[in-house]
Amino acid sequence: MVELTINKLKVKAEEGMTILDAAKSVGVSIPTLCHMKDLIPSGACRICSVEVDGFRNLIPSCAYPVSSGMVVDTNSPRVRKARKTIVELLIENHPQDCLVCVRNKNCELQDLSEKYSVREHRYAGETKAHAVDISSASLERDPAKCILCGRCVRTCHEVQKIGAIDFTNRGFRSIVTTPFNIGLNVSDCILCGQCILVCPTAALREKSSLKQVSSALQNKNKYTIVQIAPAVRATLGEEFHMPLGSDVTGKLVSGLKRLGFKKVFDTNFAADLTIWEESAELIDGVTNNKPLPMFTSCCPGWVKHIEHNYPEMLRHVSTCKSPHEMEGAVAKTYYAKKLGISPKDVFVVSIMPCTVKKFEANRPELSEETHPDVDAVLTTRELVRFFNIAGIDFADLGDEPFDNPLGESTGAAAIFGTSGGVMEAALRMAYYKLTGNHLDNLDLVQVRGTEGVREASFTMNGLTLNVAIVNGIGNVGKVVEDIRNGKSKYHFIEVMACPGGCINGGGQPIHQKTEKVFQRMKTLYDIDKKMSNRRSYENESIKALYKEYFKEPGSHVSHEILHTSYHERAK
Repeated sequence: MVELTINKLKVKAEEGMTILDAAKSVGVSIPTLCHMKDLIPSGACRICSVEVDGFRNLIPSCAYPVSSGMVVDTNSPRVRKARKTIVELLIENHPQDCLVCVRNKNCELQDLSEKYSVREHRYAGETKAHAVDISSASLERDPAKCILCGRCVRTCHEVQKIGAIDFTNRGFRSIVTTPFNIGLNVSDCILCGQCILVCPTAALREKSSLKQVSSALQNKNKYTIVQIAPAVRATLGEEFHMPLGSDVTGKLVSGLKRLGFKKVFDTNFAADLTIWEESAELIDGVTNNKPLPMFTSCCPGWVKHIEHNYPEMLRHVSTCKSPHEMEGAVAKTYYAKKLGISPKDVFVVSIMPCTVKKFEANRPELSEETHPDVDAVLTTRELVRFFNIAGIDFADLGDEPFDNPLGESTGAAAIFGTSGGVMEAALRMAYYKLTGNHLDNLDLVQVRGTEGVREASFTMNGLTLNVAIVNGIGNVGKVVEDIRNGKSKYHFIEVMACPGGCINGGGQPIHQKTEKVFQRMKTLYDIDKKMSNRRSYENESIKALYKEYFKEPGSHVSHEILHTSYHERAK
């Protein structure tokens, strides 16, 4: 242990601990911008600088280790002046459009400006001017709002290991951009949106679809249907100051009906449907010696990544559409037929925790004739804005049930929003299909957790299934290389691009606290435990759907409507 003094407080800290962490351990808050927990400090922004006896210059607390006898002042006049000056300089080179900015009241630069009482422009001068990159279907990149903290770059390189953006130029001309400053739509970006979650300003944001959805709701010729992803119900309450991890399923249904949607369906219905199709695909592959392992295809960020970087692996990817695409496809075929209306008159909106779902909805492979399965995707954050614009007091809404038949689901579908959830749901179904018996212990803790790569083995009727769960796209490289080199022992692999799964998707409420992710995950597991039916094959509406329409998983009709194909993308 090391003994030091921070703001006249005697502090005992572990050797190697930074000043920042030592201060935090005794309740002393130091502001940061470039700092990222669990990553090697960069000390780039200097907003965390402190005064240390014996040092001539201020010291970046996020990057400097404590030492015995050190005397630190985190709030001296010199420190306050330095921090305020840094904030003032950042503001002078920043667009002065806070009132119309998507991050208004949720901006770290704005917070620091308030904290250090910046009330005037003292450093007027030349400012940077950059075009906004709107080439992508999912994200917008606004370099003028970038404060060069580097958090997006580090997330893309060190966490996701994609490397779609980086610093270029030097000094005043420095900018974070794509290679050769090309648009995000033609870069290696998988549009996961993790960069948005760490951006302190609005330099990175989702491309909004609110106008498109509002127009559809006002169009009397459109039959508007909305669906809700499993992860959204465990997170949206955070934006309305409800307790962390609140299950707001019933309030979501009620709020969406007030917005004017004719039907509110549950993406969990299609999650169960996905398991029917995907488990049949897996069992066929295992029993008939087809190319293995099989990858899940629920995460469009992962699919886009494999198209860019491992096209020879596409034969290993499940041909199943993702759940929200399946829901849209069923709504525009089976359900539209029941209503006696044209699929072209059905407008399907998906409420997703994900930004890349916007890209996925625009894929030409996911269209039936001339209409897409899903017409528009709203992120969790966009739905919050929609409720606010409509004057809906979300926290005071009552609970309403989903509409049927595309609203029934099981507990297996609820856990789709967590890393390992798709795998667990599939194993519950596969066990029944292979043995004819119900799996007694449905809590398959072997596949749960947040480790980068988890593996497990299950024996079913004499057949051993080796499975793996990849948590975060940055951990998939070794798994793919083993397959390439013929060293893989796995039969089935789940990959989620976002660490933690959809619960931490790029369209979720913006946060910097890891504990929020764990609480969100717990909420989905709690929903699963409370359900009377926890296995996908117990969904009565899906049983009826197969009897009336699809006949059986893997049939010609189900392949036409519920399956798709993927292709190599130029790098």
